[in-house]
Amino acid sequence: MATELLSPLLPQRQRGLAVVVAAPLLALLLAVVIFSRSPVATPVSMTSPELVDLTLLAGAREKGAVCLDGSPPGYHLRRGFGSGAHSWLVFLEGGGWCNTTQSCSERKMTSFGSSKYMSAVNFNGILSNDHIENPDFYNWNIAVIRYCDGGSFAGDAEGEDLDGTKLFFRGLRIWEAVVDELMGKEMDAAKQALLTGCSAGSLAALLHCDNFRGRFPHEVSVKCLSDAGFFIDEKDLSGERSMRSLISGVVHLQNVREVLSNDCLQKKDPTLCFFPAELIKGIITPTFILNSDYDSWQIRNILAPNGSYPGQAWSSCKADIQNCSCTQIDVLHGFKKKLVSELKVAEDNKDWGLFIDSCFTHCQTPFNMTWNSPISPRLGDKSIAEAVGDWYFGRRQDVKLIDCEYPCNPTCSSLLPTA
Repeated sequence: MATELLSPLLPQRQRGLAVVVAAPLLALLLAVVIFSRSPVATPVSMTSPELVDLTLLAGAREKGAVCLDGSPPGYHLRRGFGSGAHSWLVFLEGGGWCNTTQSCSERKMTSFGSSKYMSAVNFNGILSNDHIENPDFYNWNIAVIRYCDGGSFAGDAEGEDLDGTKLFFRGLRIWEAVVDELMGKEMDAAKQALLTGCSAGSLAALLHCDNFRGRFPHEVSVKCLSDAGFFIDEKDLSGERSMRSLISGVVHLQNVREVLSNDCLQKKDPTLCFFPAELIKGIITPTFILNSDYDSWQIRNILAPNGSYPGQAWSSCKADIQNCSCTQIDVLHGFKKKLVSELKVAEDNKDWGLFIDSCFTHCQTPFNMTWNSPISPRLGDKSIAEAVGDWYFGRRQDVKLIDCEYPCNPTCSSLLPTA
């Protein structure tokens, strides 16, 4: 049975199971009709998503590169063709973190902790082989690395499960071994490459960006794209730092120090060095940051997690930003301001790109609807796909697009909240 790469993050206080939120078909069709009449609408492709089989990593156990339960990690590889035959896009799947023995024990009974539960996936959005949906990367070699370590492909440790068996925190080894295998499948001959991912996988793309760049000769064009991975260390409504607490558990349980900046570690606690605001200070490789400054997952789980506020006053607002009161919107504007301020390093770097929209959503590249469709978010009359392509191929200089405050952007109005 095929699965979609819908990997929303897991709330800190919930179990380690992914929740998939699908858009109602009728609402989507109505939105397509409305926006297809717009002068900025792009063509609608009628092709079906491409189904790509799972490949298990060869010699995984010998390399110590295993999922939480000790099973071999997997990836999906679709070969490029035509002008894209020597171009590679590597996508790191997202899906939250596990930061305690209990949450990791629960997680290993899912596809986010064991390849026993993985199957073929559909490639959409930036992964699509359809020229209309994905004009710049449709014919590239595309590899999706599945996420089964619960630590953003960063840890290297072992633990003990609640039942006495081992838990393997081997995300770093999975990253290294799968990329090595891809290099042996002709990625070493790439003429251009892009490392990307969604959510926790997007954070992993930042963690490994320079390592990925270092695997290719200097003349090869190598860049990174972070989609919905710019998590901020913000206090919640009760004044607690619940996100910092979650990340601290991951950092110490899974031993992620090896992927962190030495400069940061000399000055700050490793937990803070795991946040993107610190990571981007040390990344040399050109990088594009795609994020909503009203990120639906962060608002629900960082700003207003369950139990952080009295009563149910925020429940309706968290479900849909259109339900928020004026007072709540002011709080969300403060969240936006904090996120944008932490992007200053990227904004000032001439080789970097930004697309920071004000849509209430999370993860936008792996979905046709948000990547490049008649109802995609637009900034400067550009869809996300167009902006990323302009930046990667140098078609425009200084691709740095930051949206105004909600609800200023009409192209966000038909997007249903995700994650």
